Amino acid sequence: MTQTQAAQPRELPSTWNPADVEAELYQRWVAAGYFTADPAGDKPPFSIVIPPPNVTGSLHIGHAFEHTLMDVLTRRRRMQGYDALWLPGMDHASIAVQAMVEKQLRDEGIDHRELGREGFLDRVWEWKEKHGGAILSQMRRLGDSVDWTRERFTMDDGLSRAVQTIFKKLYDDGLIYRAERLVNWSPEMRSAISDIEVEHKEVEGELVSMRYGHGDASIVVATTRVETMLGDTAVAVHPDDDRYRHLVGTSIELPLTGRTIPIVADTRVDPEFGSGAVKVTPAHDPNDFEIGQRHDLPMLTIMDERGRIARSGTRFDGMDRFEARVAVREALREEGRIVAEKRPYVHSVGHSSRSKEPIEPRLSLQWYVKVGPLAKAAGDAVRDGRVAVHPPEMAKRYFDWVDNLHDWNISRQLWWGHRIPIWYGPGGEVVCVGPDEEPPSGEGWHQDEDVLDTWFSSGLWPFSTMGWPDDTEDLRKYYPTSVLVTGYDILFFWVARMMMFGLYAMDGVEPFKVIALHGMVRDPHGKKMSKSAGNTVDPLEWMDNYGTDALRFTLARGANPGADSPISEEWVAGSRSFCTKLFNATKFAMMNGARVPAALPARDELTDADRWILDRADRVVSEVDELLEDFQFAKATEALYHFTWDEFCDWYLELSKVQLDEQGDRAERTRDVLGHVLDVLLRLLHPTIPYITETLWTTLTGRDSVVVAEWPAPAGQPVDTGAAERVEATQKLITEIRRFRSDQGLKPGQRVAAKLGGVSELGLDGHVPAVRALARVTEPADGFTSSASIEVGLRGGIVTVELDLSGAIDVVAERKRLTKDLAAAEKELAGTEKKLGNPAFTDKAPAEVVDKIKVRRDTALADIERINARLSALPES
Repeated sequence: MTQTQAAQPRELPSTWNPADVEAELYQRWVAAGYFTADPAGDKPPFSIVIPPPNVTGSLHIGHAFEHTLMDVLTRRRRMQGYDALWLPGMDHASIAVQAMVEKQLRDEGIDHRELGREGFLDRVWEWKEKHGGAILSQMRRLGDSVDWTRERFTMDDGLSRAVQTIFKKLYDDGLIYRAERLVNWSPEMRSAISDIEVEHKEVEGELVSMRYGHGDASIVVATTRVETMLGDTAVAVHPDDDRYRHLVGTSIELPLTGRTIPIVADTRVDPEFGSGAVKVTPAHDPNDFEIGQRHDLPMLTIMDERGRIARSGTRFDGMDRFEARVAVREALREEGRIVAEKRPYVHSVGHSSRSKEPIEPRLSLQWYVKVGPLAKAAGDAVRDGRVAVHPPEMAKRYFDWVDNLHDWNISRQLWWGHRIPIWYGPGGEVVCVGPDEEPPSGEGWHQDEDVLDTWFSSGLWPFSTMGWPDDTEDLRKYYPTSVLVTGYDILFFWVARMMMFGLYAMDGVEPFKVIALHGMVRDPHGKKMSKSAGNTVDPLEWMDNYGTDALRFTLARGANPGADSPISEEWVAGSRSFCTKLFNATKFAMMNGARVPAALPARDELTDADRWILDRADRVVSEVDELLEDFQFAKATEALYHFTWDEFCDWYLELSKVQLDEQGDRAERTRDVLGHVLDVLLRLLHPTIPYITETLWTTLTGRDSVVVAEWPAPAGQPVDTGAAERVEATQKLITEIRRFRSDQGLKPGQRVAAKLGGVSELGLDGHVPAVRALARVTEPADGFTSSASIEVGLRGGIVTVELDLSGAIDVVAERKRLTKDLAAAEKELAGTEKKLGNPAFTDKAPAEVVDKIKVRRDTALADIERINARLSALPES
């Protein structure tokens, strides 16, 4: 895309109002095709895939954070001349969508099972078309420069074909199998759920100790889930525990059931915890399941899919698990078997993130991926350097996960999702069917009822979205992707699965070159955001109030690699002030004739201030480049903030006003420098704050769009250290005069006469006009008499500033004000000295409290000295 001169007026609105331009600008970008990748072109590729948000989702602050970082990378690469593909899409979110549509049906008085599978799926697709994907429009609002022509959905035909293809490949290679294992079970959804869909919460429950057996042959065990004792098939003790050594190998009566169960020895038991004996319920507890496997114990499932007691052979069958918890406990009490109860007993319980209910560990027949060889390949790709983890210290967490992966349960007892492509025959046949194969038909043949875990399809995302299993142009150019930007909190779930599947499906080629990990967005106090804590924020509301750029700038400014990022509305408001500052600076420059020159004037024709700001602009280009290559978003944004506000706006703009007032060639050269630096600055800022930079840059340059402008490069000129030193000296001199004026009570705009001694010796003659203009000190007239003076130490010497303050200050009012301040300082000093002189306080108060009082005392002493000095310097009224 080339830039052309556009017939745009060189005019900006009077104030910056983001709401007036954001939607129009974004639509213009999309319509112009700026975000559309071109695999047929000769530009080098840069590709990044979006972590697909749930189709049910809306833009939360975590999305806004992550998308801002991805957009910064993508927009910068596009400006650097890359064929940039940022591929968008959504995840079908099996459990979330199924739960939502089921609730809607219940509200209508309909049980989704009454509709049958096909009827229910029709309702889901209807919901998706009407309500799904709200987040996509919110991504536009955020300014995401994604290629909308390549938008994908994990239930699209192409992605479904990819899912079936890899399932069959894994199945044929012996890496997918079916087995009865313990899973996280949601009674509400009647389905297994993944680890990432389990939230652990501290709850107040009960710890009940109960006695099995009688007399000397009895054992006390404790549990927080009394009802599960109906499924016990053993009691376990440590093999070295002398208290129970004589009982190992014997059997003991299991109360309420009419069964006896063995006592086994297992090293997993902690003899120091509780009684040193534990009940073993293999079908309802993950630790017990392992013990059960080691000792070949029966696996009794005593709860049905809805969490009700079933097939226990007791009077409790048919009860809900929580109802049974009370009933079983009271039945044991009646038999005198309750030894102790602790209530409330605070402990961690897993809850479904969707249905919010406590999950139930449950033995279930499920499909699994054998992850051993896949996980090894995923670990090796990072170990041998094919994939870099950033920041590098996060690699250990990655290895801790992939090196210890258990086989992955991929089946879910739902209807919405990719249905498992397995058919069962009347004679026990099992057939896996690929996407281009006809499933077996005839009497007795039926397809597996389960669907695949959502993470199964999203694990294919980097290549399925580009057309795999077909050999497509997109796949050849954009795979592997350049970088994956994602939170460390899903490193284990999504990232590991993409690594395993990408290396497996793509013949050992990794799905991305770099894994760039970021942290979570937290509240201003560093606390995790949650609805229960009442500290969540709505990014859409902040965009409404302060503009999208202000939100993006704040998020980028807090994004340190791998670290959590606090945010507050106050900081977003501060970023809005930054945008306003940039707008006003550009407007001032343009009103004073700033333009982007074809070439800058020769260096020897420029002032110190011009050369200094050009060198600083060069330095910030190099600094931002270096930081963004290292994913140091916060430091890059901070560097841009301080260059813009502190150096360009606060100093160069002010210095340029003096140069512009001189008119002639010097003023014209200043206009060139102003326009050039603004051009560089706006291009540097564009990836982070795209809307305001587009508005300002196109108006400044008269060109089409900064989106496809060239990324700035350093000019490569040697740094003019002499100019920098003289500008630094000028800044210090102006600052010290301003401080002295403030101390003397002068109003900011009030001008006073001053004589500057020593400037010639320091080579600052050329800067005297700027000093006088910015420090508000005028040339002394004949007969000048100073009434006050200061000495400003600069590199190489001292400048003496003599000022005539006579008549500049209302001496009576100033003396009255200073006297009032002196009284307050003396009162503060007396109060702090009284406390510090009291041993009852100094001996008992914490050291940090005493230290604070000492600081207050010292501050009061300094204030008294300063105020007395100012009072002494005042002329007599």
